[in-house]
Amino acid sequence: MKQLLHALPYTIGFLFPMIAFATFLGWIEFSWVLPIVAFVIIPILDQVLPYSEDNLSKEDVEDLKESPVHSFLLMAMLPIQWMLIATLCIEVSTASFADLNWHWVGMIFSMGICCGTFGINVAHELGHRNDRLSQFCAKGLLMSSLYMHFIIEHNRGHHRHVATDLDPATSKKGQLVYHFWIQSTLGAVASAWQLEEQRLEKKKLAWYHNEMIWMMLLQFSVVIGIGLTLGAVSMISFVFAATIGFLLLETINYIEHYGLQRSLRDNGKFERVKPHHSWNCNRSIGRLLLFELTRHSDHHAYAKRPYQILRHFDTAPQLPAGYPAMIVLALVPPLWFMVMDKQLEMYQSRVSC
Repeated sequence: MKQLLHALPYTIGFLFPMIAFATFLGWIEFSWVLPIVAFVIIPILDQVLPYSEDNLSKEDVEDLKESPVHSFLLMAMLPIQWMLIATLCIEVSTASFADLNWHWVGMIFSMGICCGTFGINVAHELGHRNDRLSQFCAKGLLMSSLYMHFIIEHNRGHHRHVATDLDPATSKKGQLVYHFWIQSTLGAVASAWQLEEQRLEKKKLAWYHNEMIWMMLLQFSVVIGIGLTLGAVSMISFVFAATIGFLLLETINYIEHYGLQRSLRDNGKFERVKPHHSWNCNRSIGRLLLFELTRHSDHHAYAKRPYQILRHFDTAPQLPAGYPAMIVLALVPPLWFMVMDKQLEMYQSRVSC
């Protein structure tokens, strides 16, 4: 019962798919509802609603750390995500390019939000687990955003190199988010290929064991399959939505480590990853919607800790607003630099004291 009650608030995460389904199945005149909810209403609620920096008791951690209820919520996103994609593609399959309008754009953005916040984000949580079912669901969700290489690069690359110049997914102070998109997107693919080649060489495996080859072929097959069965409009709609999804992820990457760097030790190695190498946020709505992704400091310090027991650290730098608001802010560089460079300098001065 304790697990069920604790998991109940996270069901708010199903709000976005519900709105998207309504849009695709006839609520087309309100196709921009989900983007407005995600990037206007939720940022306002995050700022005005109370939030907590409290951590679970040791007893609650023991009760919840292997909760099947919390895992079910994540895995349920896999069929929902692909049902959304199928619904969108079927609904637009009868349209011609001449029929496309702002309603269509709103539908693509709605699907893209689901790709980024639930496709990749939920896959991120499941991808850190070792059991086969979690790994299968993670890859299935990543395929919905054409970003399957993420599970290789993120787990074996990003977590190792975060907050250093070796990590393409760590943004530097003063770097534009639009430049970061190119750096992180291309860098992640290159890193994933390199990591797979290193794995094959180390284990003396043949080329056909390279996961990147099969991931790329599978994603290409999905895109072509949609095009052949449902037409060019459906195929392009899916590709655009997936692109919005992974750019949304990369914007979150930009936010999570902006300007933070690990120190290089005398032995030439970087210091161990600690909570203060990631920006943290405790805003209530964002935490629930994103399955605690916003408690990113604890996640990087202890990558195997499941989302429901992630902790707040007073030593970690704190974002001035929730993730949805920070995403909007990042897309307007002058405002971002005005807010976050000051925030970064305040944190660094506090640490140095």
